[in-house]
Amino acid sequence: MAIQERFKGVGVAMITPFNEDGSIDFQSLGKMIDYVIDGGVDYIVALGTTAETPTLYIPERVEVAAFVTKQVAGRVPLVIGVGGNSTSEVLDQLHEIDLSGADAILSVTPYYNKPSQEGLYQHFKRVSEASPLPIILYNIPGRSGVNMLPATTLRIAQDMPNVIGIKEASGKIDQIEEVIRGRQEGFLVLSGDDGMAVDVMRRGGDGVISVAANLFPVQFGKCVKLAAEGKYSEADEAYAPYDEVVQALFAEGNPTGVKCALKAKGLIGGTMRLPLVEGTQALYEKFVKFIEKYDLH
Repeated sequence: MAIQERFKGVGVAMITPFNEDGSIDFQSLGKMIDYVIDGGVDYIVALGTTAETPTLYIPERVEVAAFVTKQVAGRVPLVIGVGGNSTSEVLDQLHEIDLSGADAILSVTPYYNKPSQEGLYQHFKRVSEASPLPIILYNIPGRSGVNMLPATTLRIAQDMPNVIGIKEASGKIDQIEEVIRGRQEGFLVLSGDDGMAVDVMRRGGDGVISVAANLFPVQFGKCVKLAAEGKYSEADEAYAPYDEVVQALFAEGNPTGVKCALKAKGLIGGTMRLPLVEGTQALYEKFVKFIEKYDLH
């Protein structure tokens, strides 16, 4: 099986639960990993945006990566986020994080310093040369402040054989479709937005790295499976009832919404690290109602 086949379908962007004192709640993290695997996700993505990774010190990232690797125990493929806005620091992480139990890394476009398209290319060239694992690019201009254009994505894919795909969270379906049309065989295009997953797959995409799968992996996985089988109308129908839940997950930002929902479900506490804060009481009560309404227990 080609390595790319391992990352089709539903990947779940794991949260990082915290204790009330702000320390990492490894017990709840272990329970969450078991919960989503039992719910049928195809693979796990640790240390991404949803994991509040920018608030984790590098030693904590090392510890989380080791814990997740041990907890997953080869039951599903594992992707570990290794990114940042300093290329040299990303290279340091590649050395410091034990990636021996992972199957790929997810590496985000450098944020805040707004590199040019050539800067993005040179950044990923260095990461590609240093990475011991295949790389999935992560384009999320709403957070990074820079949009990696299709021409740059395709140039990277052409020149760097260990870059095997992209998580596209630009929210621009025409841009995502341009990458799909221009990609070489085997290059993965994954939706970075739950609400766009079926539409991306309708246009030839390969799946989604999902926030919603933290909350309802079985139901969301069914939608994606139908789309993977080419049953797009059925996938739309399966997704439609949950659209208001997905909208609520992002109403106060991510991962604020999903942590609030998981707290309402009784799976984790709601603690977050500043500058992020817990969801409002109104959002919490909304999720309590959704959990009953859609039987998300």
